[in-house]
Amino acid sequence: MSLDSLPKRPATAPPKPPAPAKADTPRRRGPGRTARLTFLTVVALFMLVPLYVLVVNAFKAQPQILSDPFGLPTDGTLKPLQKALRGEEFDLVKGYAVTILFVVCVNVLSIALAGPVAYVIARSARRRYRALMLFFLAGTFIPSQVLVIPVVYVLKTLGLMGTVRGFVLFETVLTLPFSVFLYAGYITTIPREVDEAAALDGCGPIRTFWRVVFPLMRPVVATMVILNTFSVWNDFVNPQIILGPGSGLYTVTTGVYAAVSQYQTDYTVVFPTLLLAVAPLIVFFVFMQRHIISGLTAGATRG
Repeated sequence: MSLDSLPKRPATAPPKPPAPAKADTPRRRGPGRTARLTFLTVVALFMLVPLYVLVVNAFKAQPQILSDPFGLPTDGTLKPLQKALRGEEFDLVKGYAVTILFVVCVNVLSIALAGPVAYVIARSARRRYRALMLFFLAGTFIPSQVLVIPVVYVLKTLGLMGTVRGFVLFETVLTLPFSVFLYAGYITTIPREVDEAAALDGCGPIRTFWRVVFPLMRPVVATMVILNTFSVWNDFVNPQIILGPGSGLYTVTTGVYAAVSQYQTDYTVVFPTLLLAVAPLIVFFVFMQRHIISGLTAGATRG
């Protein structure tokens, strides 16, 4: 049998090349989106202009600041910053140390007090705990300046006026309402089965919170630590009144006020001192801003 006598298979057509992908047509920006971008740009510029003026004038001499406050420094020098850092009127390094000490103490106490309270409120269905939640929530609407006079009388009675303990306790109390509110909302997103599994392993309520629930609260705890840090660092009225000049303790804000109030017309002292006061907080915010957003939205996305 020859090969020619065998039945031949029909020739198959070659595979067709894949059709070229259609290029995505660019989406047209609607008037609403353009208006939003324009509005956000204007607001951003409006907020960044003071920071720009502060930065550029911190490296200028007095004549250039007065003649061209918005221009870039022509003979920029670090001498104003060095002079402000070693100022005789206010030791900025000591101010940093005191403020950081207050920030750490307030954050630790706030977590230790607000965390367990929020856990009890979130895990209980009794009405009295809901009323307690409303009580804490009401505290977020009271300005701290309104509480200064009553707090002064209370601290004088307890012998804590003008002391570090009195100031730390007051600042911690100011952080509790919003901390309890935020922690309780986040804990409600954590399944109760986690608590039940811990109870089966022999954990009590306190141990369940600190060993099981609290590690799951890291995003919201990080958010509150950042917000409390901003609040304590930027606070001026409370340390100025509660600590007072007689205590010899100056935070960054009160120390800057004491330093620049004597040289209000010497801008080579004012601008560098203000820049050194806000620079750590700006750097801290730039690196930690994503944690603020993730912590505030985590409670809404967990299931």
